Amino acid sequence: MEITDVRVRLAKADSGKLKAVATITIDGCFAVHDIKIIDGSSGPFIAMPSKKTPDGEFKDIVHPINPETRALISERIIKAYNEVLSEN
Repeated sequence: MEITDVRVRLAKADSGKLKAVATITIDGCFAVHDIKIIDGSSGPFIAMPSKKTPDGEFKDIVHPINPETRALISERIIKAYNEVLSEN
């Protein structure tokens, strides 16, 4: 699997802990939208796209199956986020 594109849109200044939203393209043919970049106590982290269930819980719509893939996606998105921040 290769992440062929990462796009980051910064959130509005008053968005609380939500700092940005990212879209990744995998192998030039599969896109995942609405990956949230959240300001955590140890720095920014990603939250995969989710939906609210009728009982109020949030369930991921898509997610990596293993820790290596999660780390790869997270590293690429956080790197792109930091690049966007340095441009602004």
